Amino acid sequence: MKSFATALVISSRSLTYFAATLNETRTRKRMNTPVDNRAGVLLVCVNRCQPSRWLRRAIACVGAGLVVLVCATLGFAQEESLTVAPPSPGSLSAFQAIVLGLVEGATEYLPVSSTGHLIIVQELMGMGDAESESDAANALAICIQSGAILAVVLLYFSRIQQMCVGMLGKDPNGLRLLRNLIIAFMPAAIIGLLFNDVIKEHLFGVKPVAAALLVGGFLILGTAKTITNRSGENGKELHEMSWSAALLIGLMQCCAFWPGFSRSLATILGAVWSGFRLTAAVEFSFLLGLVTLSAATAYEGLKHGSAMFEQYGVGMPMLALVVAFVAAALSIKFMIKFLGDFGLAPFGYYRIALAAICFNWLV
Repeated sequence: MKSFATALVISSRSLTYFAATLNETRTRKRMNTPVDNRAGVLLVCVNRCQPSRWLRRAIACVGAGLVVLVCATLGFAQEESLTVAPPSPGSLSAFQAIVLGLVEGATEYLPVSSTGHLIIVQELMGMGDAESESDAANALAICIQSGAILAVVLLYFSRIQQMCVGMLGKDPNGLRLLRNLIIAFMPAAIIGLLFNDVIKEHLFGVKPVAAALLVGGFLILGTAKTITNRSGENGKELHEMSWSAALLIGLMQCCAFWPGFSRSLATILGAVWSGFRLTAAVEFSFLLGLVTLSAATAYEGLKHGSAMFEQYGVGMPMLALVVAFVAAALSIKFMIKFLGDFGLAPFGYYRIALAAICFNWLV
């Protein structure tokens, strides 16, 4: 029950912070505070998705309720030993769970690959070394994405609502967005189902991650000028996206099956190369992430969830998930400020430096 209480406190504090961040954004918009084009990329995304006050409160209540309900259900299941075997002593400590949650939440929105960072951190902490623990460690790295997914759901709820209205035939742009998300999701769904085991066997390691970090780093630096040009008014909006552009973005997303490349980097570049404004590219990347990461988490949970719970129990993975939610919420404000001050180029240099460290470590 301690993990349940901790999750309750953390989730309530994070939702309070979310409300404060949204109010600050609305204040800046009313005052017409000048914003750098690059900082405006995510600020505009936030402004576009501002729900009404009562709706924000409803979303916050639903989000808190979901977190509490899941924590309570799994916590009681563990306590009563109804469905999950107890973990072996020391298999996943609270410190490890918090570190993994922080890494996942802090890097999920950055073009640096959250999965790649989790693989590196797991290697440093000695997780997944034994063959019996490999599936559990890989499943944990994917399933704790649920925390970051919840943060994005809260922020982009109005877009989700727009797509639901579009399904009823009352919003053509919402229906078009939903169609494009489905088209963009299909390539990853097909490749994931066909080659999931092969990808895990050959690419879930520090060396492949280091290589992907290096390639992605040079790609960011090589396209920095194009990305900067799309930070202003140049480029198309989401409602102008064709099915062929959505398909191209979906094919680019498949690069993220190479851990370390970064799903957000691949989809943002795909959208920018298709002629869309950086604002639209970031927004579509986040929305596509909701679909893709939710599907990946559900698939991995159904396939290897039992192995993960048998190895690590329930409480510590849930702690990692809640920490990921908090870290993801905090990273939004960081991204707005960081893009305004430095742009995307530092991420390229960071990836190259981390890849060099990993290669040196392997040697």
